[in-house]
Amino acid sequence: MEKEVNQIVEWLRDQVKSAGVDGLLVGISGGIDSAVVAHLIKRACPNNSLGVLMPINTSEVNMQDARAVTESCNLNSITVDLTEAREAMYCNIKKELKENKIYQEDNTRLAQANLSARLRMSTLYTVATHHNYLVVGTDNAAEWYTGYFTKYGDGGVDILPIVEFTKGEVKELAAYLGIPQSVLDKQPSADLWEGQTDEKEMGTSYAKIDAFIKGESIPEQDKSTILAMHKRTAHKRDPLPQFKRN
Repeated sequence: MEKEVNQIVEWLRDQVKSAGVDGLLVGISGGIDSAVVAHLIKRACPNNSLGVLMPINTSEVNMQDARAVTESCNLNSITVDLTEAREAMYCNIKKELKENKIYQEDNTRLAQANLSARLRMSTLYTVATHHNYLVVGTDNAAEWYTGYFTKYGDGGVDILPIVEFTKGEVKELAAYLGIPQSVLDKQPSADLWEGQTDEKEMGTSYAKIDAFIKGESIPEQDKSTILAMHKRTAHKRDPLPQFKRN
């Protein structure tokens, strides 16, 4: 783990140098992935790194975990509460859709969740602009393969330092880095709605996704679920299609 951490930290420093920026910034949710990235950017840029907490009807437990993460690595942080902004924006959109009789009630939860993720992305880039920092992503290998991230939301970042690490390997990194135990033990969740967990939403477990990525045998039902997610989300990983003139 020491070797892995040192390599990531050096890579982060190289990214800062090559981009000509002053430091690094990450959104902190209280989950394990953002906790690991928070520790890594603090090591890479001790005096030029920042964590941003962005609650949207977020539980106090998750807020406590997020604050515990920043304290565990002595990372400077700010909190930007986006609850009112998300509600106001969604209400305006909903009103317009209803007036035009094109509002789809069944899509409300997903639309609100994606809006939350994209507001957080916009917030991170606004803060990053004020500091001349890069926005650092938190996607791991399992999330990247299955496309379990919001396009132009949490997928809207400048660099991805842990994207080649499985969820299990991220946990190993977390234990080595000294992530708070409450964060290590909690169920993975994107905090998109009350009671939401990643594995419940995906219909399979991170352990099975990790095993599949490593070429190990898993139940056919889980394999089908993973492959379907990968195919359905290909557009998130591929470059934007561009029309080519003859």
